[in-house]
Amino acid sequence: MVAQISYLAYLAGWKIVGALPEKSAYKLFYRISSYLYKKNGKNVRRLRTNYTLVKSNLSPEEIENLVIAGLNSYMRYWCDTFRIHRWSSDRIQSTVTTSNDHLLRNPMNEGQGVVVALPHSGNWDHAGAYFCQEGFPLVTVAEVLKPEKLFVKFLRYRQEMGFEVLGLDARAFVTLIKRAREKRLIALVADRDLSSSGIPVSFFGRTAKMPAGPAVLAIKEGLPLVVAHVSYTSLGIHIDFHPISVPTVGSDEDRIAATVQNIARTFEIGISEHPEDWHMLQRIWVEEGIY
Repeated sequence: MVAQISYLAYLAGWKIVGALPEKSAYKLFYRISSYLYKKNGKNVRRLRTNYTLVKSNLSPEEIENLVIAGLNSYMRYWCDTFRIHRWSSDRIQSTVTTSNDHLLRNPMNEGQGVVVALPHSGNWDHAGAYFCQEGFPLVTVAEVLKPEKLFVKFLRYRQEMGFEVLGLDARAFVTLIKRAREKRLIALVADRDLSSSGIPVSFFGRTAKMPAGPAVLAIKEGLPLVVAHVSYTSLGIHIDFHPISVPTVGSDEDRIAATVQNIARTFEIGISEHPEDWHMLQRIWVEEGIY
């Protein structure tokens, strides 16, 4: 029953929010943001804790302002999600700015695949749609949502923008290896993995776990590895690319661990610069008592 209600709520969101005038739609979502802040539920409290850990120099009042800004950014993401299928190609293109995109474009134009690791920041669907329109075939992985028809809805939504989306299951990595050998652009959100397979890293001075996938693909297939940090601007998004150093000596296990740590350090840069756009409303650090 809960799964069915979730599906109907998302479906209503796509239909109703997509049909609203733009200003009315975003105004509605910012009201939702204000309501969530006042309610101060578990996810809001966790967002506050995460911000406190990454911006330890801020006063309590500044942290509260950051939480408000973070919730507004998160609601902007969801409003975008319900409306982006109505955006024109020109709007998607004209609302994106980039830094260091040669790190992606040069190898792709030379017929080489690229692995991109991203944190949960900004609107990565907008970023993906932009590069799909630029002619770069993009592959990503998404958690299988319940009910299944909700996952299928998200799948179709991203496929319409040009993505190939793989369900996060045992078969996904085999397909990613195949796509890497087909010289595709592989984009993986990679700032949280509390499973037994996550790689421990130092992240803002505390231990977190992050997925090995981007590092494994880059090392096993010899592909360039970059971090893309997506942040919001007044008109759209900005994508800042950073090269990731991949060790060439040592065991595969050590090389993978070192590479994931390099990704984590680079995530710190973008998150520190644009903390309000880091939509991390879940637990990320593994130490007992940090939630």
